Amino acid sequence: MPSFLSQVSPWWLLAVAGVLEVVWSLSMKASDGFSRPWATGVTLVAAWASFWLLGLALKQLPVGTAYAVWTGIGAVGAALLGIVLFSEPATLARLGCIGLIVAGILGLKLLH
Repeated sequence: MPSFLSQVSPWWLLAVAGVLEVVWSLSMKASDGFSRPWATGVTLVAAWASFWLLGLALKQLPVGTAYAVWTGIGAVGAALLGIVLFSEPATLARLGCIGLIVAGILGLKLLH
């Protein structure tokens, strides 16, 4: 591990890992079943980096908390960007559920 990463808060590592999860999920969609090489490459690199940073964060955070926050960031980001980029439905119920995920992420962070 690069020495500067040992100085970074595990919560920041986890946040970046979550953002990279959004990147790989959206690039996976853009890969059209892995038939577009550039999008496939982005998917693989972002997924690897996301897992790597999650693994570093897990050195200091409980697995249940870290995994829930990581997947929560990915789910919220993918859902919101799906609405913006792919014209997926933005119903009140869907937005409310996304809000509940955000509340869960914040709760886990505050209770840690």
